[in-house]
Amino acid sequence: MTIEAFKELTVEKKLSELKYNGELLGSYERNSEHNGPKTPGDIFALYDFWVYLSEDEETIIPSRRNPLATAEEE
Repeated sequence: MTIEAFKELTVEKKLSELKYNGELLGSYERNSEHNGPKTPGDIFALYDFWVYLSEDEETIIPSRRNPLATAEEE
């Protein structure tokens, strides 16, 4: 599956993909868009991209780069 195909899935199907095909890499706190508090969640490796999933499972953000690699470098 490509990142583009993943973006087209419903929320339920995205969660199913993460459950059955994703690899949990660890916890991650995502910066808010307006300098607010960070949002806790997890990072998953899925096929050839990564996915952020918030703790409440309402925010699902695929990415072509691993945000954990950036956080570890800081």
